Amino acid sequence: MFCYTITTIFAKCYKLSLFAPIFCVKARKVIFFFIFMNIYLLGMPGSGKTTLGKRLAKACGYAFADLDTLLTQRESLPITEIFARKGEAYFRQAESDALKHTLQLSRHVIATGGGTPCFFDNLTWMNEHGVTLFLDVPLAELLKRLTAHSEAQQKRPLVANKSPEELAESLEAMRTQRLPFYEKAQFRFLPHETHPEKMVSFLKEKAPQLFD
Repeated sequence: MFCYTITTIFAKCYKLSLFAPIFCVKARKVIFFFIFMNIYLLGMPGSGKTTLGKRLAKACGYAFADLDTLLTQRESLPITEIFARKGEAYFRQAESDALKHTLQLSRHVIATGGGTPCFFDNLTWMNEHGVTLFLDVPLAELLKRLTAHSEAQQKRPLVANKSPEELAESLEAMRTQRLPFYEKAQFRFLPHETHPEKMVSFLKEKAPQLFD
């Protein structure tokens, strides 16, 4: 109703009745964008999207959400069970649906799945509806983190039950495949650049709309 009222007023003021439908769509999109702005974290398994996401959300004054958690709530199954019972194709579609559902959230830092940006129009959608941050962690550090926390590794179907050697090979192949998608994020952060307060200062300068 708010968007309709605003666009109606603009149309009447400028007497653009011929272009009103186009103008209305554009105005509605702009208003919608600023009201429902979220931050989406992208990166490989073990890049710290959840851990850092919680700290960044607190520093920003945002809430935190994990896409995997949102998906498991919608499906009433853990991620590993969705993969096992219904396959990856089903999982990716359900993941994309859960991602689009985050449009109902406002002022959230959202940790996405490692493969989320690589399927359907997910990356384009996130760039259009929020601010995307790529957490770029070197392979050696990813391997160290995942092998040090075996429980975290087992929760990720694509890297579960692998030896250190197999895990290293899998991560390298996965990163090579996914990097072209990750690099289309709006901003990129290396490990030494991920102090939450410094990230907030950076975002206030480069993406001030997050704090309007």
